[in-house]
Amino acid sequence: MRILHLSDTHVERGDAPARPGVDATGSLRLMLAELRHQRDVDAIVVTGDVADDGSVEAYTTVRELVGDFGRALGAPVFYTTGNHDERAAFTKVLGSGHPEAEAEFPGAELAAVSTVGGRRLVTLDSLVPGKVWGRLGDAQLDWLKGVLSTPAEHGTVLAFHHPPISLDISSTQQVFGLRDADALAAAIRGSDVRVVLTGHFHAQLCGFLASVPVWVTPGVVNRIDLTTAPGTERAVRGASASLVELGGATGPLFHTFHARDPRAHETVYELDEERTRQVVERHG
Repeated sequence: MRILHLSDTHVERGDAPARPGVDATGSLRLMLAELRHQRDVDAIVVTGDVADDGSVEAYTTVRELVGDFGRALGAPVFYTTGNHDERAAFTKVLGSGHPEAEAEFPGAELAAVSTVGGRRLVTLDSLVPGKVWGRLGDAQLDWLKGVLSTPAEHGTVLAFHHPPISLDISSTQQVFGLRDADALAAAIRGSDVRVVLTGHFHAQLCGFLASVPVWVTPGVVNRIDLTTAPGTERAVRGASASLVELGGATGPLFHTFHARDPRAHETVYELDEERTRQVVERHG
């Protein structure tokens, strides 16, 4: 199975000003144009922060751009919520996030199940309104356990926004990720989950949770440059996405694409140690 994994498109309504130094819709268009030569793609997964402003217009733009791209490749598109998303607007445009979900979580969160080529794709909702960090919650995790109680033909792919892993060198990663990672680990331990796909950090990262590979794809709108001094943060231009290959003797395999932006690596914003500390205190 080949999955194109995108995250953090952060598109805004058409009349909104571009983010400082970045045209989010332009970044998405560029990234999709760079990926147009991909073949044998089974699914496209967008793991949250689809809209920066939570507007219907932004979701419609992403649905049209990524939907047209997916149809050209013959691949269905799946979406999850992120901390910038707004559930009502998301649902109005994207539904459960699945083209035709086989099962949906009965609560307020937007979690759903589909099958693609014998592999089960489960999307979860880690959005906590008003918070940068994420949580799945007991009800959603209990539902997930029920879904996983029956193994899928070729295993399960789990996708949501907030990573359950983080780097010690990043103060923001340590506080802005998934708050109930231990509970998620207990839910997937010993199951048929083959990989966990997330975003949010705007940086590529790979680790393990309960012996399951976790992949964090960098953002489409920009990426975080971790070469900065400890306790600081810098975002730079550069749209990115990932290819995830499942199956075979060496899978899962992960590859990161970087769009050929002539302004790549230019600083979008930079926070010194004091400003970073304030952001962590306010949102963490």
